Amino acid sequence: MGDFKREADLQAKLPIEVLLGIENHRFVDKTTDQFAEVKALRPLFSKERQRFSGIMTDIVFDYFLIKHWQSFSTTDFDEFIDNSYQGLEQSMQWMPQRMQSVVANMIEYDWLRSYSTLEGVGFSIDRVSERIRFENLMAGGIVEIEDYYAQIETVFLSLFAHLKSAVKKASIEV
Repeated sequence: MGDFKREADLQAKLPIEVLLGIENHRFVDKTTDQFAEVKALRPLFSKERQRFSGIMTDIVFDYFLIKHWQSFSTTDFDEFIDNSYQGLEQSMQWMPQRMQSVVANMIEYDWLRSYSTLEGVGFSIDRVSERIRFENLMAGGIVEIEDYYAQIETVFLSLFAHLKSAVKKASIEV
């Protein structure tokens, strides 16, 4: 929801759990964007795609999270996804209209599980490129991710360890 609501709209009678989730999401995004190893990935991408390297990296990080799921969670991945979709469906009344549409598509087309394959990551990158309001060459970016797969995976593992520690230290409060 942090990607769909402006700061001024966030205090509008949202449950504290939702507000905490938004703050955590924004903290993770900011910490990721500032992480030196993540920044160092940008030059790996072609000049045509460097502008979108953050988007593509964010998508492929979901893939690596799923790949290494058992290292980070004792919860079964499919159970986690099912519970996440259920929670999203139960929270629609707090979401802006645009987010409701995105979430409905996410659930219907099972986006979260689709990130478990590089094919799904490539499909997602291509769909995102279509939603950008100007002509771009982001589509097909999966080839660059495949070229630097090992480096990106190493950065993800380093970032995730850092995020776990940083989130714990931040103890987000609203």
